[in-house]
Amino acid sequence: MTSHESKLARLRAELAASGPGGIGLAKSTSNLFRDREPQARPRVDLSGFNQVVEVDAARSRVSAEGMTTYADLVDATLARGVMPCVVPQLKSITVGGAAAGVGIEASSFRYGLVHDTLLALEVLLADGSVVTCAPDNKHRDLFYGFPNSYGTLGYALKVTARTVPVKPYVRLQHVRHTQAEKLFEDLEARCASGADFVDGAVFSGDEMLLTLGSFAESAPYISDYTYERIYYRSIRERSEDYVTVRDYIWRWDTDWFWCSKNLFVQNPLVRRLVGRTRLNSTTYAKVMRWNSKWGFTRAFSRLRGKHPESVIQDVDIPIARAPEFLAFFLEEIGILPVWICPIGGYDTQERFPLYAIDPRTLYVNFGFWDVVQDPVRREPGWYNRKIERKVAELGGIKSLYSDSYYPEDEFWRLYDRSAYDALKARYDPQGRFRNLYEKCVLRK
Repeated sequence: MTSHESKLARLRAELAASGPGGIGLAKSTSNLFRDREPQARPRVDLSGFNQVVEVDAARSRVSAEGMTTYADLVDATLARGVMPCVVPQLKSITVGGAAAGVGIEASSFRYGLVHDTLLALEVLLADGSVVTCAPDNKHRDLFYGFPNSYGTLGYALKVTARTVPVKPYVRLQHVRHTQAEKLFEDLEARCASGADFVDGAVFSGDEMLLTLGSFAESAPYISDYTYERIYYRSIRERSEDYVTVRDYIWRWDTDWFWCSKNLFVQNPLVRRLVGRTRLNSTTYAKVMRWNSKWGFTRAFSRLRGKHPESVIQDVDIPIARAPEFLAFFLEEIGILPVWICPIGGYDTQERFPLYAIDPRTLYVNFGFWDVVQDPVRREPGWYNRKIERKVAELGGIKSLYSDSYYPEDEFWRLYDRSAYDALKARYDPQGRFRNLYEKCVLRK
């Protein structure tokens, strides 16, 4: 048996011996940004399902176990001259987590979201059975219903996804804009221009940049943003740049986009004291969770007479409404910078009911991750609810990896209650897993 088959055999034996009960997911890292109620110790530890199973460059596919990090997956695929079509920005994100959530990157204008690139899923269900899901088999409903289910229908034990060939380097072009309407017009045009990667950042209402990335066989020089130099600052300072393909993939991880500023590690002295190996999203996430537990920044805000609200969200807006959303965001929320990333549909016929964006439409992802400091005490989720209402008004949708404040009826209108109930009835009829609203909004 292969290593993966051996793990499956041991898992089935464990489940059979332990009898009925819930199945929980044990993992050492998480990229969910919402506090959760303490959970009972998982009955089965799936953390050992963390290996790349196969890289088949000739067939443009890779298979990996669900707890494999994208850092390990990228290492394995680059060694064979390919990369996953869409690699989420942070090294610690797991393959199974991206399949059950929503994963995006600068290749998404061409390939869609992570779940658009999937070919098959092997899923552990709440009753301990394991099913293989594919677009053309008897579990196709779970294949299309798994994205945005966040572990409420099952856990991915193995994921098979498409890959794309790479070249050693990526040439970057940074294009400056001063008007939102022109920015999004140019963004739409650039998505049809033949670039391999497209994303951008908004630094103010009159300073916005698009970054176009193209694979290159050679480079006149190579920039290094893994230690003393900071990537997001470079896009304001240069019009052209070159990085290795690996460094391009992880360009945002070193400084957690720009959020490392909150930990003072963009200060050159602090940066050197912290050291290269600890400049990564895994370190920052641990510090963030420690702070969330002990509340140091909340206490500091109170001393300053401020009432903080964490606003950590990614929302997807049809490009025709993107200028309107940005204007609202700058006026009502004011967090800067903001990441922007276009999303296209890889297959215009495919539909994922729990994350229902139209694959025939170009969307813009807006990512913003910071705290609003308000001198006025508001009800919990005041700013997040503003965002939720505006996103719905503009025909958009938001990811559920962070805090959500939807009333239950509104939530299920947006995330297809009928489709979810049908999946739940077939794959978790005893309700051993919490449902999507309980987990993502009530945080149970």
